[in-house]
Amino acid sequence: MIYYYGFNIYNIKPTSMSTITPTAKQHPLIIKGSMKSLYQEVIKCKMCPRLVDFREKIAKEKRKQYNDWVYWGKPIPGYGDPNAELLLVGLAPAAHGGNRTGRVFTGDKSAEFLIKCLYDVNIANQPNSDRLDDGLILQNAFMTPVLKCVPPQDKPTAEEIRNCSNYFSYEMEMLKKVKVILALGKIGFDQCLKYFRNEFDLKLKDYPFGHDRRYSLPNGKILWACYHPSPRNVNTRRLNHEMMVELLDKVNSYLYNYNYVNK
Repeated sequence: MIYYYGFNIYNIKPTSMSTITPTAKQHPLIIKGSMKSLYQEVIKCKMCPRLVDFREKIAKEKRKQYNDWVYWGKPIPGYGDPNAELLLVGLAPAAHGGNRTGRVFTGDKSAEFLIKCLYDVNIANQPNSDRLDDGLILQNAFMTPVLKCVPPQDKPTAEEIRNCSNYFSYEMEMLKKVKVILALGKIGFDQCLKYFRNEFDLKLKDYPFGHDRRYSLPNGKILWACYHPSPRNVNTRRLNHEMMVELLDKVNSYLYNYNYVNK
């Protein structure tokens, strides 16, 4: 029997043989651990009426191929190792991905690409991320979206991002061992900078976004930029498997060297 932070990830059963129903009790970070209280609050949030309406609309209408699912339809917590040195920051859950499955980067094309790349560099224990009970474990890594709810057309308003920024700030404060932040996409990258601007005098213009651009922050952490693994970027070859694996290899090497020098 395998446990993930004290949680038996292989002893989760669907509500019935014909219906898949993700629940809070299936998410290890909601039911126990240092982030439990935060994520129990996150999944109840209804601060943004437009996002609440949209996430619930998607959950009711579904996509035909997922008719056997009862969609999660709530805000999405982060996932992974709370003691991780690597933090992956995305924009928001996908309409039929996280909003359906209850886990960030799970059940959609972006997840399919990203998790396969993480697996190829030994950060994920398996090449797929399909549902809460699939056994996915991240090694020394944590992933979270800056916006916890799916926005219409993947375009949140500035107010919606501000409303959600407190949750992201709490996560950053709790993830005390993070040394590298890999920002997946420009919005995630900018939100990381805005978070650190509360503590340091940072100007966004001094940190232009671009794939594989790396910045040392005043607190010693590394902010590493990466194109978002969206279907659009992957299909247009703006981002491919080789590029992503190469970047992740650099991140792994940086952490290995950092820990070797500072052991």
